[in-house]
Amino acid sequence: MDAHNHIHGNNDVKNIKTAFFLNFTFTIIELIGGVLTNSMAILSDAVHDLGDSITLGLSWYFQKISKKPRTHDFTYGYKRFSLLGALINSVILFVGCILILVKSIPRLFNPEQPDAEGMLLLAVLGIIINGIALIRLRKGSSLNERVVSLHMLEDVLGWVAVLVGAGIMLFIDAPIIDPILSIAISLFILLNVFRNLRESMHIILQGSPSKLDIENVEDMMLNIDEVSAVHDLHAWSVDGEYNVLTLHVVLKRELSMTDQHMLKTRIRDSMYKIGVQHCTIEFELSDEECTMGVYD
Repeated sequence: MDAHNHIHGNNDVKNIKTAFFLNFTFTIIELIGGVLTNSMAILSDAVHDLGDSITLGLSWYFQKISKKPRTHDFTYGYKRFSLLGALINSVILFVGCILILVKSIPRLFNPEQPDAEGMLLLAVLGIIINGIALIRLRKGSSLNERVVSLHMLEDVLGWVAVLVGAGIMLFIDAPIIDPILSIAISLFILLNVFRNLRESMHIILQGSPSKLDIENVEDMMLNIDEVSAVHDLHAWSVDGEYNVLTLHVVLKRELSMTDQHMLKTRIRDSMYKIGVQHCTIEFELSDEECTMGVYD
């Protein structure tokens, strides 16, 4: 790893670490504040923030262990461990949202007046703290930082909703706004949980990367002068970011070892440009029988 990448990698870890401590500290404040203000909206957002804290903690941890070299046990490295974190986080968020909905729905019929002033204070504090974490992560350029920053953006928007609801309740006797906000936030979180689970399962089951067009890959290969056909093409993602492609390339004519090396380099470069970080290529001649189908 060169000096620039080493420094950037350290900044990655520092930014996520800072966001984690900001988010986790405020989650504790929020849980206490939700109980004291009798606000289900605050408590439902606290569950969301708790899930984000777990996400940030796992991202921080996996960012550090992802620097480990490959081993005999994990030949692609430790990247796929992040999926474990996503699954754990999704289960925690799902259980938390169900508990909040169980508490919130009865309040639609028997609303209890929350402490609107306390909610307003927590909302302002939430926007400030989560906003700082968001700005810190947005300064980074890595994909990991950008993905985690989306969680922070969701938090800020959630607190804006609580701020508006608390502001209305300061002037209007409408305690039903609190459970409505709580249910809306919980349903929004559940929607994202199901999206994350679907994406995680797609990766675990080795589905093709969503941003990689297989037909486009085949067309690119067939547009190469030396190539007559492509088959046994497989594509999957290790962790949703690091994509792998294997393929058999049928050559129009026999090439020297030097020409084969140059062609492989050209193919790998073109694949890297469309999001394939690891490309394994096997050359064949048109009169050569491919035996891979025997093992499928």
